[in-house]
Amino acid sequence: MRIGYPCINRSLSCSSNKTFRLKSYSEEYLKQTVRGNLECLLKILKFNLAHSIFFFRITSDLVPFASHPINTFDWQEFFRSDFELIGDFILKNRMRISMHPDQFTLINSIREEIFERSRLELKYHAEVLDLMNLDFSAKVQIHVGGAYSDKPKSLERFVKRFGDLESSIRRRIVIENDDKLYDAGDCLKINAETRIPVLFDVFHHRLCNKTQLSDDYFERLVQTWDSSKDGLPMVDYSSQKPGGLAMQHADRLDLEDFDMFLKSTERFDFDVMLEIKDKEKSALKAIEWLANEKRFRAFLEA
Repeated sequence: MRIGYPCINRSLSCSSNKTFRLKSYSEEYLKQTVRGNLECLLKILKFNLAHSIFFFRITSDLVPFASHPINTFDWQEFFRSDFELIGDFILKNRMRISMHPDQFTLINSIREEIFERSRLELKYHAEVLDLMNLDFSAKVQIHVGGAYSDKPKSLERFVKRFGDLESSIRRRIVIENDDKLYDAGDCLKINAETRIPVLFDVFHHRLCNKTQLSDDYFERLVQTWDSSKDGLPMVDYSSQKPGGLAMQHADRLDLEDFDMFLKSTERFDFDVMLEIKDKEKSALKAIEWLANEKRFRAFLEA
C-alpha cells in the first residue's frame, strides 16, 4: 500500500502547475513555463521520497495548452530527456503516478467536438506518462460524464467512444465513480463491457449511495484490476468537511474515519490517494498513523 496526495505540495516554494493566459502564448513562454514545472515536479518527488510518500498525482497543467490548437511546438521532443529523467527517478524509487483531467474531459458527450477535444486532452495525459517510460500502472482517471437526459444511452455512448480512442489512451484509462450521476455500480457495468479498471472514490460513494461500503462490493471493484498490467487498485479517499457545505472535502485528515475505512477493507491491498485540502500534510499524518499497518509496512520492506 502506497499513500499519496494530488498535484500540489504546500511545503515547497515552487509550483509544477504554472500556466499563463492564452493571449500571452508564445513558444518561448511555453518553454520557460514547462521547464519550471518539470523542475518543480522533480523537487516534489524528492520531497515525497524523503517522507515515504510513494504515490503522487501529477498536475494536468504540467504543459500549458498541450492539447490546444495554438500549441504546435514539439514539446515532447524538446523536453524528452527531462521527462525521462523524472521517469527514471519514479521507477528507481518504486513510486506510482496518476493523472486526472478536469471535469470538461467528457468522452460520452453528445457533441462530437467536445469528444474530439477530450480525446486530444487524454492523448496529452497519456503522452506525459509514456515520455516518462512508466508502465501501465500509471493511470489517467476520468469520470463517466454526463447523463444528457438518457443515462442508459449515455453509458452506451461511453463504451462506444472508449473503443474509438487510440490504444495509447485506452491502456491508461481508469473510471471513477462520481458523487451524483454514475456510482460504482455503473462503473462496474462499463467494466463488464470494456475491462476498464474502476477507481473507487470513498467520499463520492458516501454522497451518491448514502451507504457504507460492503466487503463483497469492494471485492468486485478490486477484481476489475489486472495486477499484472494495471498494478494495485487505486482508491481516492476523503471525508466531509465538518461544518462545511455538502460535498466539500475535508481540510485535514480525519484519522478516526480513515482508520475505519482501512479496517473495513483490511483484506485488500490498494494504493490510496488522499484528496484532502492540506495535501502532503495529511499524507504525512496518514503515514505516521500507518507505521505498523501490515499493508503499508509490506511495501516499505519489499
